[in-house]
Amino acid sequence: MKKRVVVTGLGIAAPNGVGIPDFLKSIELGKSGIEHYSKLAELNFSCQIGGIPHISEEKKRTYFTDLELRAFNSSGILYGVVAGMEAVQNAKIKIHKDEPLWDMGIVFGTGTSGVEKFREAIYKLDEGKVRRLGSTTVAQTMASGISAYLGGKIGAGNKVTTNSSACATGTEAILMGYEHIASGNATMMLCGSCSDDGPYLWGGFDAMKVTTFKHNDTPEQASRPMSETASGFVPGSGAGAVVLESLESAQARGAIIYGEVLGGQVNSGGQRQGGSMTAPNSIAVQRCVKEALENAKVNGSEIDYINGHLTATIKDPVEIENWCAALGRSGKDFPYINSLKSMIGHGLAASGSMEVVSAILQLHHGFVFPNINCEDIHPEIAQLIDSEQIPIRKIDVPLKTIVKASFGFGDVNACIIFRKILT
Repeated sequence: MKKRVVVTGLGIAAPNGVGIPDFLKSIELGKSGIEHYSKLAELNFSCQIGGIPHISEEKKRTYFTDLELRAFNSSGILYGVVAGMEAVQNAKIKIHKDEPLWDMGIVFGTGTSGVEKFREAIYKLDEGKVRRLGSTTVAQTMASGISAYLGGKIGAGNKVTTNSSACATGTEAILMGYEHIASGNATMMLCGSCSDDGPYLWGGFDAMKVTTFKHNDTPEQASRPMSETASGFVPGSGAGAVVLESLESAQARGAIIYGEVLGGQVNSGGQRQGGSMTAPNSIAVQRCVKEALENAKVNGSEIDYINGHLTATIKDPVEIENWCAALGRSGKDFPYINSLKSMIGHGLAASGSMEVVSAILQLHHGFVFPNINCEDIHPEIAQLIDSEQIPIRKIDVPLKTIVKASFGFGDVNACIIFRKILT
């Protein structure tokens, strides 16, 4: 029999809040973390705004030594360590100095790692200064750098790995950790994802013309999921993290249980039937949600709330159409739905994990955060679901069963279902 798996720890480094207390307050208030960055304007970006977490020097030194910081230049790893270590502390897991935690593993994903560190290394190599690269260049630029850093700081002795599935990375990582515990191969898993920030990562999206250029002077109004006036996504960055644990272990420790992972699904549309490198195959999206429900033994009628992928692009109405088809619900019968991207932009590989943290906080505290910048609901969406299911103000409502899905470049999908445990 599969072991039951629960969430016992949360951590976040988001553009609108670093640390769970600040982040929770921000999403309740509908506070945006999108800002204008002069560097993007200097580089002739069309989209000159973005979402970057504010990490103080004091916060950095909580998790990194002065020696580590001396040659450190990987924002994604920084955010991942801040979020991951908070999740471990939030779960009240004791870290031992001498012996690994043999029953604890890590699945922490990323899209790219250390873009700025790569750039720094390239300039030194071009100048013939290979010996000036330093001993940490590899650790900061290898894809598994984030899980390696966290593994050493926690002393994780079980499976320690990094996954990468574009914007589905974070949600997929949590499902991978869930499956590892459910199959009896670990007791605890730290799961999440992170993403670098800045022009050398965001430039490709600006060149693709999928980011908005209409709100450089009004950044907080720029990210507009489900809005008729949405004009593209706002690039973001950060990290989200959760500690998953077997229910048996959590109860034995007397841990706070934020919710139970009931199951999920990961699939691909094969870049067929309308799917492509950048667009989802709707049939695959619907299959992913339906199969997640089946795996979790949940009926579509039981879902109280959806944490959408919803990027503020032309694909938002298509996503809502897919949710309606997969759940068999529409109009006033549709669950509540929102998009964290309205406040923090699109965190790319970090988006799924940050959004999972926001979803679990809503489940635990009993509320639905507002969709900001969505007073003008897209007419195609308004034809599918009732506007009251897209709240533009925080509503207090008990939630029992919720769903989160993420869709990424390469036509990949991930969907996960959580339920509140009443104690």
